[in-house]
Amino acid sequence: NPAHVPLPLLSAAHDAWDKACQLGDLYGYRNAQATVIAPTGTIGFMMDCDTTGIEPDIALVKYKKLVGGGMLKIVNQTVPIALRRIGYPEVQVSEILQYIDENDTIEGAPHLRPDDLAVFDCAFKPAKGSRTIHYMGHVKMMAAAQPFISGAISKTVNMPEQATAEDIMEVYLEGWRMGLKAIAIYRDGSKRSQPLNTALDDKKTARTIAVAASEAPSEPARAMRHKLPDERRAITHKFDIQGHEGYITVGIYEDGTPGEIFLVMSKEGSTISGLMDAFATSISLALQYGVPLEVLVKKFAHTRFEPSGFTKNPEIPIAKSITDYIFRWLASKFLSGTQQEDIGIIRRDPIVEIAASSAPAPAPVKPAPADSSPIKISFVGQEDAPACSDCGSIMIRNGTCYKCLNCGSTSGCS
Repeated sequence: NPAHVPLPLLSAAHDAWDKACQLGDLYGYRNAQATVIAPTGTIGFMMDCDTTGIEPDIALVKYKKLVGGGMLKIVNQTVPIALRRIGYPEVQVSEILQYIDENDTIEGAPHLRPDDLAVFDCAFKPAKGSRTIHYMGHVKMMAAAQPFISGAISKTVNMPEQATAEDIMEVYLEGWRMGLKAIAIYRDGSKRSQPLNTALDDKKTARTIAVAASEAPSEPARAMRHKLPDERRAITHKFDIQGHEGYITVGIYEDGTPGEIFLVMSKEGSTISGLMDAFATSISLALQYGVPLEVLVKKFAHTRFEPSGFTKNPEIPIAKSITDYIFRWLASKFLSGTQQEDIGIIRRDPIVEIAASSAPAPAPVKPAPADSSPIKISFVGQEDAPACSDCGSIMIRNGTCYKCLNCGSTSGCS
């Protein structure tokens, strides 16, 4: 309407559309729309108006979270205009506005006629009220404007926090039935933080913080260190690896499990002695913090480096390194027979497993009928097992040596 638009702006709009039509006739159109309705909420803030018409106000009083912290209280400025237009005198208008400012809602305001409440309904229910525009009202409002728009309408259908998945599906279907080209849905409270709220709800804020804390990744349980008593039992073992002598001292808890180790190397330089002391201290701390000895044995047994060679221990005749000997000896003293066999400990005496309780002898079991299927052999491979020199298959431990299950060759033991 030329009466409401400055002439230069009107002329520029005419020129822009004339040029758009000329270029379209010359080159064609792609991904183009003649008219659309852009995000109405953002435009409302830029235009300093409460609503652009197709988008209802979120609430008569809302609170906007600021990026730098704090809150901004925004009050609808069209309420006094509407009250005067529907016949309320100035005194009553002032009292109604004061009630809204104190209670963040118009429901229950003095002098307000019940029939006029619907005029002031908003997208979200106020904190101290119960009235709101039904979400289907948003869909019908867009459907009324869609025939006059060539493109889509960027407007959000505000749904209550209690909306179900079926309700949301029905909104999409109804929008399709009414011919809408696009639809967007927002359910109140679906985000931990939303820019606009209808009230300063401390309980809701506390609940949000509690939910965020419960969903935060839980820290791993911290181990507790269990130190040995001042007076403790200990075992000292002397070893010899290819002429390199040393001593292992193991401090023992009251239940018989190891809790610390000390390593002393004889006739070695300060460098080797210092390394052994530091290594023993780290293993002692690991044991006192609850790391199972079996885990340490599997990690450090059969590591290869010098000095290595024959030993004077019949249970560990060959050691691949000092750490290999230390942990295989610890396994021979503190691990079960099955665990010892897995890492290659040679037991000269048969291992007798003592049962925890004297259970009655089981009844004799009849032998199972012979099965024609081949016998399945399973084994636990070692991390340092070499490949067979004859066929290339990975060998398995056979005592202190290795044997190949594929071709039968060994690494030196019969």
